[in-house]
Amino acid sequence: MTSWHHILKVTYTTEATVLVSSKLLHDKPLHFSCGLNAVSKGKVDQILRGSKQPLPLTFIVSATRNGNDEHESTVGAYSDDQSLTISNSSSESYDLEKEIVASLLYPSEDHSQHTQILGNHGNLLDKLKAVHMHALAMEQWNASLLKLCHRRHVLSAANLIHYLALRSLDVEQLKYDLSSVGLLNLEMINPYVIASLSAGIQMLESLKSNTLDGDEIVKAIATGESFNKYANRSVMIKTTNSNRDFLIGPLQDERSHIMVTVGEEALANETFIHDVLRKGATIIRINCAHGDPTVWSEIIRKVKINTQKLEKPCRVLMDLAGPKLRTGRMKAGPCVMKITPKRNPYGYVINPAQVWVAQEGAGPPPAHVSPDAVIYVDGQEFLENLVVGDTIRFSDARGKQRSLKISKKFPVFTGVGFMADCTKTCYVQNGTKLYVKGNKKRSSYGCVVDVPHVEPFVRLKVGDLLVITRDSSEEQHESASNMVGSPRVTCSSGYLFDSVKPGETIAFDDGKIWGIIKGTSITEIVVSITRAGPRGTKLGPEKSINIPDSKIMYKGLTSKDIIDLDFVGTHADIAGISFVRNVHDIVVLRQELEKRKLEHLGIVLKIETKDGLKNLPIMILEAMKLPNPLGVMIARGDLAVECGWEMMADIQEQILSICSAAHVPVIWATQVLESLVKTGVPTRAEITDVACGRRASCIMLNKGKHILEAIDTLDAILKSSSTNMKAEAKPLVLSNHLS
Repeated sequence: MTSWHHILKVTYTTEATVLVSSKLLHDKPLHFSCGLNAVSKGKVDQILRGSKQPLPLTFIVSATRNGNDEHESTVGAYSDDQSLTISNSSSESYDLEKEIVASLLYPSEDHSQHTQILGNHGNLLDKLKAVHMHALAMEQWNASLLKLCHRRHVLSAANLIHYLALRSLDVEQLKYDLSSVGLLNLEMINPYVIASLSAGIQMLESLKSNTLDGDEIVKAIATGESFNKYANRSVMIKTTNSNRDFLIGPLQDERSHIMVTVGEEALANETFIHDVLRKGATIIRINCAHGDPTVWSEIIRKVKINTQKLEKPCRVLMDLAGPKLRTGRMKAGPCVMKITPKRNPYGYVINPAQVWVAQEGAGPPPAHVSPDAVIYVDGQEFLENLVVGDTIRFSDARGKQRSLKISKKFPVFTGVGFMADCTKTCYVQNGTKLYVKGNKKRSSYGCVVDVPHVEPFVRLKVGDLLVITRDSSEEQHESASNMVGSPRVTCSSGYLFDSVKPGETIAFDDGKIWGIIKGTSITEIVVSITRAGPRGTKLGPEKSINIPDSKIMYKGLTSKDIIDLDFVGTHADIAGISFVRNVHDIVVLRQELEKRKLEHLGIVLKIETKDGLKNLPIMILEAMKLPNPLGVMIARGDLAVECGWEMMADIQEQILSICSAAHVPVIWATQVLESLVKTGVPTRAEITDVACGRRASCIMLNKGKHILEAIDTLDAILKSSSTNMKAEAKPLVLSNHLS
């Protein structure tokens, strides 16, 4: 029998490295500057990838803070009875190059190259112990950081540190070994790292000594008995559920919450909020980038009234606008409305356009009516004389003679409303006179009023040159129809003009349009459009601008955000913090919240940039210093543009894993069921996307014409159980005859 003496040396640095699995960061490791440190992975990986010979039964770790005058050491050891001992000692005892020293002493015996996996429990056991000790050493090293976390978050913060320690190591071979014996899946232990590792160690010890029967092994897995106070799996699960309920409320029917974005359309339709809540929405989102406190107050008032009527709880989330780059305002288009019937490919009308005709000030049509256009009329006598079957005549904006045939009549709050069929394309504007065919009293007519402005936009095609200017004067707010030469848009943010350089890529409207910057000045940027729709793509006001290649130095909270925070803290349940990038952004947020004593306001960190993704763990740990409920939103629109569409699947998984380890609820956002919301017909990929999103605590829908149908569909998907989709198992019948 031969014995070996292995010495493992791993140095702690003041700014340690933690590796993440996402290929997005393959060229750069995660760096922590707030005291979060991990054991350098090189030598520990040797243990995990070690030879076929077994590793020791005793594992000792001591950690010394590099550069700290006190030179505190943390010592941990597994003794023969498998208990864990952690102690502190002075620098006199452990001052060997300010490093971690792991001594591996064991008696060894020869093992056959073809030994079965179950016969190598010692090797696998010691690998698992090494990982377990690495996670606990990380925890001890960051004890001062954990002390700064609020008591409601301290368990979650510790588990996040354990998770980061695990992710810093190369455990691929260990994963394979554990799965080979059906013991532990390291991909599934994020919410309770130490509990799972401890249970695995206990089971391997029991298998080795044959001291536990099957029932006791199952009990060990379920209870997660271990050597550390953070190892109780049931406590971790309760913490996860408690954090979710604290932020967004308890789950209803065991499904994820549904968040719906609303804007001024909620004010135009009296029943909109009622219908949204009745369909299943549990959170209403208001974007502070649009509207003003008057609009926001009215939306919140309607939410509170309808939650009481329906006896359904609903919370309000308000997104602070953040330092997002957007296109500026454009000059409003003319007050004209295009009404178009549906045609087949040959141009023949297959369905007339449905037009709602009602008295001026009558409000929106009933919820069960879905017209293609709405016309308000000044002329009470004219409307009172209308009956089903009448044909309304008028001359449209081009001088074309057109007609509407009344098909249905509905009672409404202010009197009556009518549904009419339109079989020819027409353009209706303010002042258009309506009269009934065959009516001898030509003086009795109605006059069209309240036609909204045409949405301003520029239409961009591949090869076009777009000029972005700082000038926000009315002369620059031109729509495409009035343009002479290159189309122009504005952007008031100085960050854009001060940071971009020729040759960098630029994207608009969540990546619908892409271009290359050809030239810059202090007042203008010239962009060559490289990607747009075949017939061109519209770019309107207040649409996003992304510069993925540029290092734009934003401030965390803008002056507008700080002003809006006063309103949000008073009226909303949750604040969405847009474009958080680093710990400094969270520090500023924490100061503003503490100044206003908003300890009960929920906080959602919106991850929208590369920096936000890279710094997510330390931003969560910084936010955990607050008592506030905490969550994370995967803002996939900007994130996909910033990081690349091809990376989104990996990025989503990475954020979900980190938040699972931190017991932080996740909001799955941007373009969920977008085709259904806008056109009424979902794509197959959208349905699959929602199914993946069920792992999040909340799924967000953006506003659109068919939002109610989208809520219905989303609610049905979330309620569906995979057990309902399983095919019925049938016994296999074997034939007695050979063919």
